[in-house]
Amino acid sequence: MRKLFGAIAESLRGGHHDYTAGSLSRAILLLSVPMVLEMAMESLFVVVDIFWVAHLGEQAISAVGITEAMFAIVFAAAMGLSAAATATVARRIGEKNPAAASHAGAQAIILGVIVALAFAIPGAIYGHELLAWMSGSQELATYGGLFTTIMLAGTPGVILLFLNNAIFRGAGNATIAMHALWLANACNMILDPLFIFGWGPIPAMGVTGAAIATTTGRSIGALYGFWRLYEGRGELKLRRQHFTWDAPLMRQMVGIAAPAGFQYLVPTASWLGLMRIVAVFGGAAIAGYTIAIRIIVFVLLPAWGLSNAAATLVGQNLGAKQPERAEKSVMACGFYNMAFLMTLSVGLILFAEPLVRVFTHEEPVVRVAVECLRILSYGYGFYAWGMVLIQAFNGAGDTRIPTLVNFGCYWLFQLPLAYAWARWWGGGTTGVFWAVPLAELLLAIIAYVLFRRGSWKKAIV
Repeated sequence: MRKLFGAIAESLRGGHHDYTAGSLSRAILLLSVPMVLEMAMESLFVVVDIFWVAHLGEQAISAVGITEAMFAIVFAAAMGLSAAATATVARRIGEKNPAAASHAGAQAIILGVIVALAFAIPGAIYGHELLAWMSGSQELATYGGLFTTIMLAGTPGVILLFLNNAIFRGAGNATIAMHALWLANACNMILDPLFIFGWGPIPAMGVTGAAIATTTGRSIGALYGFWRLYEGRGELKLRRQHFTWDAPLMRQMVGIAAPAGFQYLVPTASWLGLMRIVAVFGGAAIAGYTIAIRIIVFVLLPAWGLSNAAATLVGQNLGAKQPERAEKSVMACGFYNMAFLMTLSVGLILFAEPLVRVFTHEEPVVRVAVECLRILSYGYGFYAWGMVLIQAFNGAGDTRIPTLVNFGCYWLFQLPLAYAWARWWGGGTTGVFWAVPLAELLLAIIAYVLFRRGSWKKAIV
């Protein structure tokens, strides 16, 4: 037990470790603890916002939920770029070439800036119109249009925060990524109630204040990441020469990022589609679904920490020419993640209603949220394996296979099933909710079969 706590303390202190040698369990622990805590901080963004916004009523919850559904596309782009950054940086670190890893990180940042501006500029101009189109309500767009505009205009802070942290994770410096999100989340927790309800000379800005708080917090986290990259105390030391345009490397990273971005866009667009199906059943259904998903995300995001650890271990061990160690690390991460999530699922199923009532006491909203939370929790064991296996492919730089798997399971199975169950078979929102764990079961099975075939071991990065 003393060794366990010692390893946890060491993981939180940070520093450089060689994850291509020594105990595999220790390597997973050193990587996953800060990554799990990092993702826990990311999940707090979701919960803190909806906690305070819920005090403003159903209309505010709906505006936030629909905007977040649209914003999922931005997260898909951020995750795609992050997959390319992690895979490339991890491979160079595994090859014991930190200078090349720094150069790869700089090229990823250039790509991130370009993509972020491509989202931010039209989002800042057409935020109101996008909310009106998604909600089908001009009244809601008038109420929450500025919230949507500010959130989309703040895309650079989101993408660069994700990207910087992906670079740190690829290098094995997960503690720095954790600190960046701690800082970002602390700012959001302080600013959210301050800007939403006002205090002293600061006016109450309602739901718009939540957008300002979240955007400010993420931007501060991104700036902290840039400072640590330039400070260069670890393996990575970004300098001006690393930002010289490298066309061959850029094309290689785009080749990884593009399918990875689409890979993440598929499930996030699927959530967007589910939101659109749920919206047909009224405002209470939208609000209940939004609250349930926020709780689900709060629980699932820390589990992505273990998945990210698997990606780093795969990348570094393939770089060190140790594919069997890479495979063993993925299987171990999968079992740990399953145990973690299945334990949490029991609590969510038993205590769904008290958790929902933390956010709202409106009975129609509570009924929808409780049902959604319980049904989705039945699939946690499948989620655990699916996310680890998908990240393992990404860590190897093979983003094509998980993209195809996601496309088949989410767009060709989940969305048609949800629509048919809800509209044709009369299942309503219940049918939408059951389509989710069934799709995750299918994804876990397919991903496992493809992973065991081992083609990812030959991916070139």
